[in-house]
Amino acid sequence: MTQDQIILFSLFGAVFALLLWGRFRYDIVAFSALMVAVLLDVVPAQEAFAGFGHPATIIVALVLVVSAGLVRSGAVFLITRTLVDSTRSLGSHIAIMGGIGGVLSAFMNNVAALALLMPVDIQTARKAGRSPGLSLMPLSFATILGGMATLIGTPPNIIIASIREDSLGSPFAMFDFAPVGAITAVAGLVFVALIGWRLIPQREDAGLKAAEMGDYIAELTVPEDSAHIGKRLIELQSDADKTDVALLGVIRDGKRRYGPALNTEVRAGDILVLEATPEALDEFRAALSLAFSDSEREEALKAAGEGLDIVEVVVPRDARIAGKTAQSIGLHWRQRSVLMGISRRGKRITSQVRKTMIHPGDILLLLVPKETGSDVTEWLGCLPLAERGLSVTQDTKTWAAIGLFGAAVAAASFGLVYLPIALGLVVLAYVLTRIVPLNELYTHIEWPVVVLLGSMIPLGAALEDAGGTELIANSLVGLTQGMPAWVILTVLMVVTMTLSDVLNNTATTIVAAPVGIQMAQSLGVSPDPFLMAVAVAASSAYLTPIGHKNNTLILGPGGYKFGDYWRMGLPLEALVVAVSIPAILVFWPF
Repeated sequence: MTQDQIILFSLFGAVFALLLWGRFRYDIVAFSALMVAVLLDVVPAQEAFAGFGHPATIIVALVLVVSAGLVRSGAVFLITRTLVDSTRSLGSHIAIMGGIGGVLSAFMNNVAALALLMPVDIQTARKAGRSPGLSLMPLSFATILGGMATLIGTPPNIIIASIREDSLGSPFAMFDFAPVGAITAVAGLVFVALIGWRLIPQREDAGLKAAEMGDYIAELTVPEDSAHIGKRLIELQSDADKTDVALLGVIRDGKRRYGPALNTEVRAGDILVLEATPEALDEFRAALSLAFSDSEREEALKAAGEGLDIVEVVVPRDARIAGKTAQSIGLHWRQRSVLMGISRRGKRITSQVRKTMIHPGDILLLLVPKETGSDVTEWLGCLPLAERGLSVTQDTKTWAAIGLFGAAVAAASFGLVYLPIALGLVVLAYVLTRIVPLNELYTHIEWPVVVLLGSMIPLGAALEDAGGTELIANSLVGLTQGMPAWVILTVLMVVTMTLSDVLNNTATTIVAAPVGIQMAQSLGVSPDPFLMAVAVAASSAYLTPIGHKNNTLILGPGGYKFGDYWRMGLPLEALVVAVSIPAILVFWPF
């Protein structure tokens, strides 16, 4: 290997190791690697920021804004209101919700599609009296599957189209992915609806059980003038039982007491540690005239506004609060809000709530000034678990939003307008018609993804220029020497799929797509089937909660454990390979 290849392989190895470790956010890791590559002169300084102007980066940003416009206009609720019914059987519900999620994610970002449908699914589960864990994983997998069908459905497809344009002179068109992607998605959806959900482990201590959904570890304070001072904690048990609240212990002088603490005499300033739903928690607080754990902040909230709201939110991996505490990010003094409780898949919270580090997948119970829930949720980078999502929908603009988006997709599909321009015009129209308010325009762009793409694209180009992708391709071809081309294609899919299960699919695609082109050239065949194989494989992350953001989002609300995903994910990945390889050979022959 040359010196440049050694440096670049070392950098990519470091990036993948840090992404697996998860200690640092993926955009910081990628941007740091880019800066090191420039300093070591393996990426020319004049090309360092070329990735930020790359069509793939621009399209991803624009798709996120367009997705937000479709949500705000009420276009999606028009569908869910008419098709979702809590009286249906679980299999029928999964088939319908999965179908809606798959279609939506084909035309909007699949993370946005799940974020929109997840509250609807949870609400339906509550009405049906069953655990949302039985339907959230199928819904997540369905939205990932649906993104395979179009160019804009998922970032890997956008990246692959751009790489094809750079390498072969023309990109894939809007629906070039549909013959393979749609067939694979339909097969996956059928499996998920008929068989897959039955493979999900059902445990009694799941985070959101049918009879105990949304339980939080929360804290309430005994006021100075409380009538309960002097009583023993166990004397409060009857009130707790009536309101369906579990008394776990008490905090006094910063120290937590469990078990024997039930015989402890209640004192002013004691903090009661409870497990309850938001409704039960509030009923218990009112019945015993207790205060919220952070009484000073509560009083400040009451004095500053016209009342309080309680909101529930789920924490994604890249949320502002993920890996931090409510205290460390200044939740109160920045947003005038209080963290009331945390739900973490049935695990006990062992320190004070506002000093507890928040994990991706946690569900938070927040006390916020009235009418500010959406602002606080967006500032935290979380997703709401309310029935109608973050913003008030604008029903009068539903058909305008759909028409503008449909016209852009049609124009781009027939080659009348370059796709980034078509999407840019839609965004401009959404702003001018106030479907997306101007002050929210940039908040809907997922900037960490933009930075990741902008950083990884020059690194991927440098690896290709240095002959690194050719080296990987030749190694894979050498390992499969003498085997039919379809076997080599399968090997590429399996390797890419395995990487995507543990790494960001964007980073995986940027490395795997050029390798696919090099493998095709080594074999003297068309690169298109190899690019399609990478597209399908990079989007097939079903084995872990870290392979795709959608899988992380359902971790807490579904009450899942890390090892639950592979039970349905492994047979689904095998099915994806079994269906997509023949489809690729038919529609994209060698």
